[in-house]
Amino acid sequence: MSVFAKASASRSVRTLVTGVALVGVSALLLTGCSNGAATTPSDSAAPSAAASDFKTVEAGDRDLSLKIGTILPQSGGLAFLGPPEEAGVQLAINDINAANLGINVDAIFRDSGDTTTDKATVSVTDLLSQNVSAIIGAASSGVSKTVIDQITGAGVVQFSPANTSDAFTTYADNGLYWRTAPSDVLQGEVLGTQIADDGNATLGLIVLNDAYGTGLAKYTSDAFTAAGGEVVATALFNEGDSNFASQIAEVTAAAPDAIALVTFDQAKIITPALVGAGFAGDKLYFVDGNVADYSADFAPGLIEGSKGTLPGLDTATLGDFTSRLLEVDPTLTDYSYAAESYDAVILIALAAYAANDTSGESIAGYLRQVSGGTGDGTKIDGTKTTGFAEAAAALKAGDQVDYDGFSGPITFDENGDPTGATIGIYQFGADNKPARIN
Repeated sequence: MSVFAKASASRSVRTLVTGVALVGVSALLLTGCSNGAATTPSDSAAPSAAASDFKTVEAGDRDLSLKIGTILPQSGGLAFLGPPEEAGVQLAINDINAANLGINVDAIFRDSGDTTTDKATVSVTDLLSQNVSAIIGAASSGVSKTVIDQITGAGVVQFSPANTSDAFTTYADNGLYWRTAPSDVLQGEVLGTQIADDGNATLGLIVLNDAYGTGLAKYTSDAFTAAGGEVVATALFNEGDSNFASQIAEVTAAAPDAIALVTFDQAKIITPALVGAGFAGDKLYFVDGNVADYSADFAPGLIEGSKGTLPGLDTATLGDFTSRLLEVDPTLTDYSYAAESYDAVILIALAAYAANDTSGESIAGYLRQVSGGTGDGTKIDGTKTTGFAEAAAALKAGDQVDYDGFSGPITFDENGDPTGATIGIYQFGADNKPARIN
């Protein structure tokens, strides 16, 4: 069964459940461009990544050197996402440089930390001093909000593979903020609907109190309520908290049928405490911030049967992509957002190639176009090892391209958001490892 969600101009999402499977995943397409619920720095904030006119591509050879930086989590609550994201970045760079088509990419890898530290600001300051044209990251929406003004104010592209907060859709970023991850509007719709479809009438939530957590919790709650359910408790906590007894007591006191954990790695503490307090492990629901391998953390069978959502295609369907990632980092055990990170780098390089310029503003001016958001470009299958080479060769000939990659179809709207996405539903087995079930 596939879930098809379509957003109206106000980006309120309604779900239509069909009996026709669409390549085995939940497919979500957006037609709206702005989000009335999004937070902006001021009432006068302009939409991000405003639509640019279709541009021609100059034919001819290129001789470009592109320097990018990363602020991905090497430490903090999302540190488990850092290795696959950095591997995706490096693999893309390897593919671009191997094409030998007149653009060479170098990367500087830095830590984003989380919102309990100031590592992201320090890292961004360092990267800007080294004249990067684009910065990949952060993974955390809360962290990105602390540095977006610093990055875009310097005329540098910020491109996140994992930010899902709806606050970025209309943020005043001078058209320099982009992402390959879908908005929380989409994941929340799928998660809330799934919880209701599983027969749960009441829901409690334990939620990280930041842009990511509260946004995803809202859209999950909205979808669950729209499906006829009742949200009976929502308990917030802050990044850096290590004791969740009060949140657990508040939510379990409401005796919900199911509990959604909208957290990062705090789930490692909250989950066994919930089950220890008598709540059924198979009635827990996880999100992209904590759908992870818990085989080394929990007793066998602790969360067997529980479910979670994670944006992106199933890596098992991506051919040799995971084996190529393992060549970059043999220690990988999780591949979350590796595809989104890979595609972010490829798109940045293609935009620079189309512009024949590596300045942040020039790259931003072509990002939507190379994704197929404007113009009528040649479809490029970025899941082939020759994907970048084929796209760059077309641009070299003066042609337009429409790149789709390992993270799925990519078409940016005028806000720098992807207009379509896939949200996978995962179920945990007796080994406490998640496996995709749709």
